[in-house]
Amino acid sequence: MSRIGKLPIVIPPGVQVSVTEKKVKVKGSKGELERTFKQEVDIKVEDGKIIINRTSDEKNVRALHGTTRAVIQNMVTGVSEGFSKTLEIQGVGYKAEMEGDKLVINVGYSHPTNIVPPESIQFEVTEKNRLIVVKGCDKELVGQVAADIRKIRPPDPYKGKGIRYLGERVRRKAGKSAVT
Repeated sequence: MSRIGKLPIVIPPGVQVSVTEKKVKVKGSKGELERTFKQEVDIKVEDGKIIINRTSDEKNVRALHGTTRAVIQNMVTGVSEGFSKTLEIQGVGYKAEMEGDKLVINVGYSHPTNIVPPESIQFEVTEKNRLIVVKGCDKELVGQVAADIRKIRPPDPYKGKGIRYLGERVRRKAGKSAVT
């Protein structure tokens, strides 16, 4: 039995969960999430807890057991507390600013990069236009949007300029050395 999969998910107050035909709908103060799961995993709501059981002992079903539980736990946590990723901009003249709900990033290209947030995602720019905070209730979407923003100008290994996650360590390379 999966150690992760057999743990019940406690539903916090203010969160509503409904399960119908392998479709799980979670609603809370931060938003609403809906996801369809495979038939091999049985999902039930009992006594304020979500319980996940597998229907057989095959290898692919065992793999789905823990994954399904982790995804549902992230859905419940997302609608009650939310998720956030912080990105840091380093480089002379590099900055980010908000224009309405759009994020405008200037990172050394001839033009600024405009990013329109997907539904249920919010951006914040703090600390002298050097930190970008991506917030939302869907953990997968928050991580993907943050990765897409980082991809605009990944950190340079020679000078360290670019967009990186807060606390990310970038391995620096030595530049060219003069021949003597």
